[in-house]
Amino acid sequence: MLSWIGIDVAKASLEIGIKPQGITFTTSNDHEGLAQLETCLGQLEVGRILMEATGGYEKLALRTLQKAGHNAVCINPVRARQFAEAMGKRAKTDKIDALVLADFASKIDDCRSQASTPERDELRELVKQRDRFVQQRDDNKRRLKQANSAVVIANFNQHIKHLRELIKQLDKVIKQATKSVDSDRAKQLMSVKGVGPVTVASLLCYLPELGSLDRREIAALVGVAPYNNDSGNRSGPRSIWGGRAKMRRVLYMACWAAILSNPEFKMRYSTLCARGKCSKVAVVACMRVFIVRLNAMVRDGTAWKAQAA
Repeated sequence: MLSWIGIDVAKASLEIGIKPQGITFTTSNDHEGLAQLETCLGQLEVGRILMEATGGYEKLALRTLQKAGHNAVCINPVRARQFAEAMGKRAKTDKIDALVLADFASKIDDCRSQASTPERDELRELVKQRDRFVQQRDDNKRRLKQANSAVVIANFNQHIKHLRELIKQLDKVIKQATKSVDSDRAKQLMSVKGVGPVTVASLLCYLPELGSLDRREIAALVGVAPYNNDSGNRSGPRSIWGGRAKMRRVLYMACWAAILSNPEFKMRYSTLCARGKCSKVAVVACMRVFIVRLNAMVRDGTAWKAQAA
């Protein structure tokens, strides 16, 4: 009998739910606890192991279970909560959540998870830290415009200068870490106009599935696929929804760079605007074409080919 496993992750513990047996038990969120879990799973025929993203506390369990050969998958907590509500589960405890995740694991068939590696985890951490420093720098720039005190202005300027130096240092480390993850793919992506070192690093750590999905799947994963909104005779406007927000923000800036430097995308953007599309809709349309083309390029192992808009 195939068993489906749900794991509700906390900082110090893991609540395990097994369906259809309906069994729950708790173990510690460390190597010792995961060894006990692996012993238990060895007695079952496991179909899929499902857990929620929990601020990084799920990383050890996900990496350990994947390394052991299990189909362990991490999903957005919103999906799990929506599934629970759809199944009429209003109460929320660790045991209930674990069993709901086990139920969900038996229902979904579109959930994929790339095996994590220490090199990719290191790159992701570096990119996140750079994003934090950039956010702090930009926040201080905005606050500086409203400051009147000479002491406060001096503090802001000093902090901004320090953050700029830290960002420069991180850029060098990220460049080296990118090569450690996949130097050939990094070189291939860097050959595209509009794609810089930060975009390459983000693609490698936030979108490891690049090159392994079809055009519809990669657009949906990033969150630039238009979804229908029709009912009866009504045909509503298409809109994007979901996806990986961090990757989408990076792709947004990369696409603007491509529009400014690449005649093909400049023409595509101008044509959409001339047809009455607002600027943001036109950019998102270009983003979708951009990521689909990058996906095809990586999948086929070919160079970037210019196409007519």
